[in-house]
Amino acid sequence: MTTRMPLLFIGHGSPLTAFEDNQFTRGWTQLVDGVQPRAVLCVSAHWYTRDTAVTAMSQPRTIHDFYGFPDALYQFHYPAAGDPQLAQRVTELLAPVQVLHDQQWGFDHGCWTVMKHLFPQANVPVVQLSIDGTRKPQWHYDLGQQLKILRDEGVLIVGSGNVVHNLQRIRFTENAEPFPWATSFDQQVRRCIESFQHQPLIDYQDDSALRQAAMLSVPTPEHYLPLLYVLGASDSQDQVQVTLDEVVLGSISMLSVKLG
Repeated sequence: MTTRMPLLFIGHGSPLTAFEDNQFTRGWTQLVDGVQPRAVLCVSAHWYTRDTAVTAMSQPRTIHDFYGFPDALYQFHYPAAGDPQLAQRVTELLAPVQVLHDQQWGFDHGCWTVMKHLFPQANVPVVQLSIDGTRKPQWHYDLGQQLKILRDEGVLIVGSGNVVHNLQRIRFTENAEPFPWATSFDQQVRRCIESFQHQPLIDYQDDSALRQAAMLSVPTPEHYLPLLYVLGASDSQDQVQVTLDEVVLGSISMLSVKLG
């Protein structure tokens, strides 16, 4: 019998985390201690599209989708295989949503900077699922629900983003204090996750308790939406483990959660 896989949401932060050994990267590693998936399905903030697609190639490329970083980042390649069969399975589970089988994308940095720490030997196949930016939050949560069965088929579902992500308000100073709105939103999200109150997180743009802090914490939705896929694939039997919860640079939350 296949062991049911947990779910992970990773606050991925800067691409530089790919080469760092710190509390965040060590915490990510702890999340997969004893976890042996047959494949990973990754929903990354950095594949934000106008449709739903999966990477369907056997050997995905490593995408260096950032600017102004050290040369070593641009030279790094994450050599994990793809999984066309998993891509087809995702297509079947998400019907009637049309899922495009992409042959061009690969692993963006929201995916490979995390996978480098979770599975450093790159010995687990990885498929990415895009985020359709034309859809409402509830739609993304519902897709997570449709994908839940993958957990019983040996697939680890990973959402990679940041629940607070405001690049316009970053404080580039050492030990920068988080903005009060960033801390408030981060903590409210955490409490909702831990108490399985998912609807306020789906309705974060409209919920009275979250709306004010959300306006600054989530000025654009791409880094927040991966969380909804993970929550959608969870159920009330899952235990919640928060290994990391810190707002860095004033306006980036590194909250990372394991459910299962």
